[in-house]
Amino acid sequence: MTPPTDSPRLVDPRDNRLGTGSHEAADRVETALWRMMSFFDSPLADLDAARAADPGWALPLVMRAGFLLSLTEPTHNAEAVRLLDEAEPLVAGAPVRERTHFEAQRAVADGRWRHACSLWDELLLEHPRDALALQWAQLWDYIRGDAIGLRQRPARALPEWSEADPLFPYVLGLYAFGLEENNLYPQAEDAGRRAVAGDARVPWAVHAVAHVMEMQGRFEDGTAWLRLHQPGWAEDGNGFAAHLWWHMGLFRLEALDVPGVQRLIDAHLSGPALQTLLQRLDAAALLWRMHLLGVDVGARFVELLRDWQPNDEDAGHSAFNDLHVLVALLGADELMRAESWVARCAARAMAPEDARRSNHATAREVGLPLMRGLLAFAHGDADAAVSTLHAARPQAARLGGSHAQRDLIDQTLLAASARASHRHVGRALLNERRLAKPLTPLTRHWAEQLGVAL
Repeated sequence: MTPPTDSPRLVDPRDNRLGTGSHEAADRVETALWRMMSFFDSPLADLDAARAADPGWALPLVMRAGFLLSLTEPTHNAEAVRLLDEAEPLVAGAPVRERTHFEAQRAVADGRWRHACSLWDELLLEHPRDALALQWAQLWDYIRGDAIGLRQRPARALPEWSEADPLFPYVLGLYAFGLEENNLYPQAEDAGRRAVAGDARVPWAVHAVAHVMEMQGRFEDGTAWLRLHQPGWAEDGNGFAAHLWWHMGLFRLEALDVPGVQRLIDAHLSGPALQTLLQRLDAAALLWRMHLLGVDVGARFVELLRDWQPNDEDAGHSAFNDLHVLVALLGADELMRAESWVARCAARAMAPEDARRSNHATAREVGLPLMRGLLAFAHGDADAAVSTLHAARPQAARLGGSHAQRDLIDQTLLAASARASHRHVGRALLNERRLAKPLTPLTRHWAEQLGVAL
């Protein structure tokens, strides 16, 4: 039922003014916000209920559009734009905060991700307890590879929050991940552990601590950490579970427990377990790492692609995603399709009409060189692979994702260098690795392949 137009506007639990007078609509939006921050079930049903309770409130439409855009699947863009078009006549009378969210999601839909984050930055200066802005800005910082933003934005807001707020552990989890991506590992681990110390289930904070342990080579600690908190992230339909299984796979690969990784993939990262693009990217990345170790995973790549069927029309939306599609094609020995995929990505990256998109320069200057290096590796030209990947590596952070995800590039460089006529690049990367973490079984493997005595 639509509330009367003169109903008093409500505030959320953090005293942010809302554009509705319906308690039911406000409660359902708050639940949807919690779902977006915790990944427990989709927020869409709650947003539909909020919309039904107050059809004149724009925010549920904007949140639904933002959720679809956050999946980074171009197939959802048309629906997101339709929702934003529907919200547009409603935002005129909305609070400034909600109008800013609308403008930011318009920018996201247009591919202007950096501008969207700038809008959220300005919003948070006046409304530091806007959890939706913190959540969305961290997501798009992560996608853009803005490590400084990942740390600084929640740092600017956290002192304004009450620790009694039910969403406080989730914001603390955002901060923990930002600390980790800035190599502040002890502080990140402390913040992540604090976030999960209470009753709240905070998979993002579990994930932040797992990243710390990955970067420090603490593979047995990481396995134990994920298992300890497994009831809080692997049950009740949590949408982040596949990514945390991916992290478990990284820990087992660091131990060279190949059979364990294969069992994990079969149970959690293949077939019906993969429902979203982001889950398929994780599966491709883990399989590629096994491929680099000489494990025969071609059939698994073929199965992944059969269920996935990447759409050529989606090429060029995200350089990070495009690279992982290429990895899947190469792993399945689909070299002609791989060449065609890179050509389509190149055409999009060079298109002048796309120049305002945040991904445009990244795809041209970072994504394409990396993909060409991967193609050279797949064609057996190890020297070309090494020179191309190594030249692009300093800019790899612009690709987006995390340090752990981008380690796929370094591991490919190690494998290519082991096959190249000169192995100095591989030795240099190995030296970096030896100083960053203990001598794990995986590091010893690459040392053996490179002929380096440890």
